[in-house]
Amino acid sequence: MAKPAPMVEIWRGPLLESVHYGHAVICDDAGQIVQSWGDPEALIYPRSSSKMIQALPLLTSGAAEKYGLTSEQLALACASHNGAEIHTSRVDAWLSQLGLGDDDFRCGPQEPSDIPARDALIKTDNSPCQVHNNCSGKHAGFLTLAQHMGAGPEYVEVDHPVQQACLEAFEETTGLTSPAFGIDGCSAPNFATTVVGLARSMAWFASAADRSGREADAAQALTQAMIKHPELVAGEGRACTNLMRAMGGKAAVKTGAEAVFVAILPEKRLGVALKIVDGATRASECAITAILVSLGVLDANDPAALKYLNASMTNRRDLHVGTIKAAPGFA
Repeated sequence: MAKPAPMVEIWRGPLLESVHYGHAVICDDAGQIVQSWGDPEALIYPRSSSKMIQALPLLTSGAAEKYGLTSEQLALACASHNGAEIHTSRVDAWLSQLGLGDDDFRCGPQEPSDIPARDALIKTDNSPCQVHNNCSGKHAGFLTLAQHMGAGPEYVEVDHPVQQACLEAFEETTGLTSPAFGIDGCSAPNFATTVVGLARSMAWFASAADRSGREADAAQALTQAMIKHPELVAGEGRACTNLMRAMGGKAAVKTGAEAVFVAILPEKRLGVALKIVDGATRASECAITAILVSLGVLDANDPAALKYLNASMTNRRDLHVGTIKAAPGFA
């Protein structure tokens, strides 16, 4: 088993202060490894980076067509959003479309990370609702699929038809049997796979235009929805949104908790997956940016890229004190 590779360095003044290690894989449209760092076979939880896989049954089942879901709703189904008004108003409208309410969610309430939305709750002495949960779009998709299936309300249980459909899609696109699952922050099962399995899944999405059929159409629709609505996939100030805007349609990217990041590159028919072993988000954002730059889909000098790669670290007086950069030999 290969060891994690040094992927991101933190420099303060003349000294290397910290190093983040990880695993990363780039796969082609045949599911083969084009390039890798660390251990491609490292077993991980993809966390929220797998939301587009979890959304596949929403389309392949016919539920999305039946309910007339828009590209905005498909983007929200893949989102880890900020809980801003642009997110919650759309998810609330989706619930109303289903004849359901906030109590039908099983994701739990979460304070929005969007500052205006958080301040509005404080000013009106209101508590966060489940619609503010960063995964509420995904859960609206789960509820839509459950209603389409005529299945029960406890849609996050691992043996529920919704989650079994997600598992089937997960194993098909990764090309691997998932050996285990954990419960995610939003209470849904998160199925484990290898880093190469996750990259293979992203390449499966990236190469969907070369195939025909319901699954290929679903993969293309979800990828294009993310690219078309980057502000719905995450939100202002977030890496997913910033990077997708900067790439102008060349890639869809998605973060996951504990420093997982994936990318779908349709023009190049490539899929990318990475995991920083210490779970540091600053490192996963730097690493995915470095890979995107190396693949030629992101300009290294774009302001969005410079927020994460060769990024200046400042102190509380806004003085430059250090730099976040890719480790030598990585990307």
